[in-house]
Amino acid sequence: MAFSLQVVAQDSLVIETFHDGLDDFVSIRDLALSKDANEAFFTIQDVSGSLSQIVRMCKKNGQWSSPELLSFNDGHSYLEPFLSVDEKKLFFVSNRPRDTHAVEEKNFDIWYVTRSSKKGPWSEPINLGPAINTSLDEFYPALSNNNNLYFTLDAPKGMGKDDIYFAKWNGKGYDAPQLLNKNINSGGYEFNAFIAHDESFLIYTKYNTEDGLGSGDLYISRKNASGHWEPAHNVGAPINSKYMEYCPYYDEVNKTLYFTSKRNSLVMKDFKNIEELKQYLNHGENGISKIYKVKIDLEKMYLRNK
Repeated sequence: MAFSLQVVAQDSLVIETFHDGLDDFVSIRDLALSKDANEAFFTIQDVSGSLSQIVRMCKKNGQWSSPELLSFNDGHSYLEPFLSVDEKKLFFVSNRPRDTHAVEEKNFDIWYVTRSSKKGPWSEPINLGPAINTSLDEFYPALSNNNNLYFTLDAPKGMGKDDIYFAKWNGKGYDAPQLLNKNINSGGYEFNAFIAHDESFLIYTKYNTEDGLGSGDLYISRKNASGHWEPAHNVGAPINSKYMEYCPYYDEVNKTLYFTSKRNSLVMKDFKNIEELKQYLNHGENGISKIYKVKIDLEKMYLRNK
């Protein structure tokens, strides 16, 4: 049974930055939220992406706190956080060495930290282990309600440069990862997959595709009644642009899609003073990585053909 794209009033979609208070940072990306959407985790980077640290903010009385560095950040790269369903594990990616006594960085692996409660401290990072992590780079962990894991792997035996893999949780650990089918992956680049809590849909980035708007675009695929992934569809403008869109996260309760974009709407204009110029350069769509949000019901974008 195939899926068809439902007509969505795209011109009614309003794209906003996640939080204007983050404009002072050079580059931010890859948001993850708690179930009540009052706890946010994301990555702060330099322009090149060579420096990456994970931060946390909390919302109280409708106001976000200032970002705070998480305790496990150190001289290595940390990025792409994802909070477990019980909110006691935070998964992420790092190039820290597996051996705590080693100094040299290794390739990127998936790690996690634990806490006993929302107010409790985080543990030291724990490597997810050889069932998932290899001598290659693993990126962008995302988990369903049953702890099945979806992630990106730079795998020479995959379909392309970057591919999306799935690993089933068997109650004690993860089974061997499986490459998702050709309706998801291709000979190009597929990465940054967010999985619905019930695994009914997957939203991720495809890079430089023939039907794309330019650079990286967000695509969505639904799982059919047989458990197979249907062909992915470009989610279209104004969510996608001619610039890079990546790192999707969907708040299924509040029907809000968060994503990172390098979109740029700056134009030449006359400025009264340096402060006005600074404000214009830092605020809104200015070509650097920022986290955006849009109210949209992704599940209603696709309907089963009868």
